[in-house]
Parts: sequence; C-alpha cells; structure tokens
Amino acid sequence: MNAPYALPGDDVAYSFGFLDEFAKREVRRAILKAIAIPGYQTPYASREMPMGRGFGTGGLQLTLSLVGPDDTLKVIDQGSDDSVNAVNLRQFVELTCPGVQTTTHTRQASLIQSRHRVPEVPLTDAQILVLQVPYPDPLVVVEPSEARRKAMHAEGDYSRLLTKLYEDIVQFDEITISHRYPTRINGHYVIDPSPIPRYDVPKLHQSAALVLLGAGREKKIYAVPPYTDAVPLAFDDVPFRVEDFHDEHGQRRACCRCGATDSFLDELIADDGSKSWQCSDSDYCDEQLAAHQAGAAT
Repeated sequence: MNAPYALPGDDVAYSFGFLDEFAKREVRRAILKAIAIPGYQTPYASREMPMGRGFGTGGLQLTLSLVGPDDTLKVIDQGSDDSVNAVNLRQFVELTCPGVQTTTHTRQASLIQSRHRVPEVPLTDAQILVLQVPYPDPLVVVEPSEARRKAMHAEGDYSRLLTKLYEDIVQFDEITISHRYPTRINGHYVIDPSPIPRYDVPKLHQSAALVLLGAGREKKIYAVPPYTDAVPLAFDDVPFRVEDFHDEHGQRRACCRCGATDSFLDELIADDGSKSWQCSDSDYCDEQLAAHQAGAAT
C-alpha cells in the first residue's frame, strides 16, 4: 500500500493555501465585486491547479483564497462527504493549509465547499457556502456569443430564455430542467445556480449564509449575498416546483436508512431491480439516525 502523499519539505516553495498571495488578493477582489453586484459574473484570472479544469478548480480557488487557520472546512460532493471528489479536495486543503480543521458536520463548519448540493441543515450568517460551477451563464443555451450575452444580462433581457422555458411547456406540459435552474438574483441578473437540483434552489432565497459560485474553466465568480432574493424563473400559470418524492399512493417516501421525510432523496436500485430511497446529504442522514437511536435508547 502506498504511503500517504506529502508535499516536498521545502516550505518556502509553497505558500499557505497553495496559491500565491497575489492570486488570493485578486480572487478576494473579485469576490467583493460579486457581492456588491449580486448575480453578476465577475471575471478573474483563474490559475492552473494540480487537477483538471472541470473537477472543482473554481470552487477550490475560492476556498483557498478565503480559508484561514481558524476556519473549519467541510467538503461535499452531491451531498456526500466520502465521494472521490470530496475526499480529494479535502485532502488537498489539509496538505496546503496547515492548521485548518476539517469536518463532516455542517453545523460545525465555517466554510463549506459543495458540488451539486446545498446542505439540508439551514446555514447561518457565520457560514460561507462555495459552490463549484461548470458553466456559469444560463444564456449559453440560447445565445452563443459571449459579447451579446453580456449585453443581454446588462439590459435584463431574458426573453429568449423565457421562450425556451415556454417551449418546454408546449412540448412536455412542464418545464423539464432538472438542475441548473435559471434563477433571478435581487430582481435583475439571472444566474446558473450550479448543477444543484431544483429542490435546493429555494434555499438560496434570503439565505443567511453568503453563497459564492466559482467557475474555474470559464474564469467567472458570482455571488448570492446574505438575505438576498433568489427567485427561479417561472410563469404565473405554471409555477416553479421542486422534485416530487411521493409514491403512487400519495405518501411521501422516507429515507430507508434514517426514516427522514423532509430531505432530498437519491434513488437506489438493487441487483434484483428493487428500489429504495436514501438521503443525499450524508451528514443530515447520520444526524437523523443518531437522533432516532438516542430516542429509542431512552
């Protein structure tokens, strides 16, 4: 078995958080601008990272620019703390940020980096959520020119995007977007909220925590500041709706592990074809299971 990897012994060659101080300052300036103009895609000079673009480099650069020795970091991938992406990013931060504590508990974390999920536990104003983003611009599906997209964002012209949603309704009787649902921030800019499910989009609305979104490949940073309106695009007669976890009898499905009926569920298919459902958020599932076990013990 290979020994755990360690950075070279020459500490001078690596600054805290891997990125040099100039890169961190530039990212922080971009973050401040993104917070000042909610939803605006702020360009920045995305650095080369020791992983391929598309594997969370944008979110990681945000995290490395913000994290300090007194922070507690949680990294999740689609709700799980133990997936390959989450484990690799967590270990990289542990290697390059001496003194930073890591955790799997949402309530203990001051900084949370996530891929494709917003934690089930409501976040507080003492926490920051960083979301990894592959494609930051929701208009890319209707307009290939970035220059024209910038003008459309500036003018608040989202008519072609609304037409795309309308065509979905005409063809399928409902809006079929399952993730990356376009969301209007603070009454103006429409963002791609990362590939989070529709179930998580309402959590961005008036969130107590600062939400930062980083796209390393596209070199863009944008934000949903605390207590800011985040409203999904929809029509008056076809309202926005989230995923439905009710069975054929109208009963809300429960997690097969902890019994929770108020969380986003992953569908699991066994070898024999049978189906079960389990909480996507592993920490929330563990928390609910521990509460049930404690109640049964008393």
